[in-house]
Amino acid sequence: MVEGKVKPVRTILLYAFLIIMAIICIVPFYMMIINATRSNTEISQNIWLTPGDQLLINYKIIQGKVNIWKGFINSVIIAVPAVLLSAFFSTLTAYGFAKFQFKGKNLLFWFVLGTMMIPQQLGLIGFYDLCVNLRLIDSFLPLILPNIANAAMVFFIKSYIESSIPDSLIEAGLIDGASEFFIFNKIIIPLSMPSIATMSIFTFINKWNDLINPLVLLNTSTKFPMPIIVSNIRGLYEANFGAIYLGVAISVTPILIVVITFAKQLMSGLTVGAVKG
Repeated sequence: MVEGKVKPVRTILLYAFLIIMAIICIVPFYMMIINATRSNTEISQNIWLTPGDQLLINYKIIQGKVNIWKGFINSVIIAVPAVLLSAFFSTLTAYGFAKFQFKGKNLLFWFVLGTMMIPQQLGLIGFYDLCVNLRLIDSFLPLILPNIANAAMVFFIKSYIESSIPDSLIEAGLIDGASEFFIFNKIIIPLSMPSIATMSIFTFINKWNDLINPLVLLNTSTKFPMPIIVSNIRGLYEANFGAIYLGVAISVTPILIVVITFAKQLMSGLTVGAVKG
């Protein structure tokens, strides 16, 4: 009898906790949108919960300082190919580690994982020198091509392939005369899509928000992606916070769209292996 009463209480507490966490997550985005419609003076004097009438004025301020839509397009040009290259080659590498047997396999895999331990900033100077020697400075290529090697994605997809794709399925394809690349493209990729989509979302967010690499490698202002564009909205001697909030809101919109669109695949990929039948 006591246990029957405790269960509804636990359910209520759980839902209350989840509602509170949802509010905590939503409030910053809501305040960002509200402040994007307010003037600099209004933001500095009070905390507003309702929209203002300064949206168009803030937009005109942004357009007077930077070309935000050019930066938006540049970010798309950088992020989308980077995600596609990372997804394809990381899945190919993960498939090799998961289903093929060869000498030094474990050593090589641990070496790949070891690269995750090296902070990106430590190799930035060497990477810059390499780009100078290859004449890739002020180009999108050095921001896209390095994503072919994504150790985190390789590790995640390898674990998914090992736990979700049986060897018998691959052997059946080989018996039927399918080539390795046919099996990879028609069997491995479709069945690994939850893990690929999950890591692709994280890769997209990382590339979209990348500031340091474009700041070092790009010189032409018309090639700057959104993070640099948003940082330039602030100006040198003044900061119009309404315009800054609007720029940030425009910048995070693609991330929200991607996460919402692929939320099902994201949850499926993150919870793989959590329940064993």
